[in-house]
Amino acid sequence: MKALFLDRDGVINVDHGYVHKIEDFKFVEGIFDLVRFFSDAGYQIFVVTNQSGIGRGYYGERDFQKVTSWMKEKFEQQGIHIEEVKHCPHAPEENCCCRKPETGMIEAIMATYDIDLSRSWMIGDKQSDIDLAGNAGIGHSIAIGNKKIEKADYFFPAIAECKRFLEENPAIITA
Repeated sequence: MKALFLDRDGVINVDHGYVHKIEDFKFVEGIFDLVRFFSDAGYQIFVVTNQSGIGRGYYGERDFQKVTSWMKEKFEQQGIHIEEVKHCPHAPEENCCCRKPETGMIEAIMATYDIDLSRSWMIGDKQSDIDLAGNAGIGHSIAIGNKKIEKADYFFPAIAECKRFLEENPAIITA
């Protein structure tokens, strides 16, 4: 099975810092269409997200889980199933094995799911997302945004442009 791994803040939702309330969660334009494109091509969908706001005490695990359940429900309403959301609740200085670009979240997913990482994709908006893809052996990566991010296979300023490109070049993800 092949998988799409998505970062959350900056990819699924607009990142305006430590988003942990439903009323502050705004989906990025085009995200449902992009994820549906992968889903329709046979990809299992996973979210892997650093949530250092928990470790820093800005919000709690319950706050994160409430927003996560709501987010997954919104995807389901769009006909998209998210298999699982993995998160790292630690602050950066804790040096845990699950904080991207470390591979702990991918390893946890691999313990449960039979995924061909070489045929899978990572979409992120930070260097740590793209580095995670390389560190975990995820075959392909897409960087979103205007920040300088190295080693991504593809770069797009926005999700909508990414989807448009993939629609015009479907063999990239169906091969």
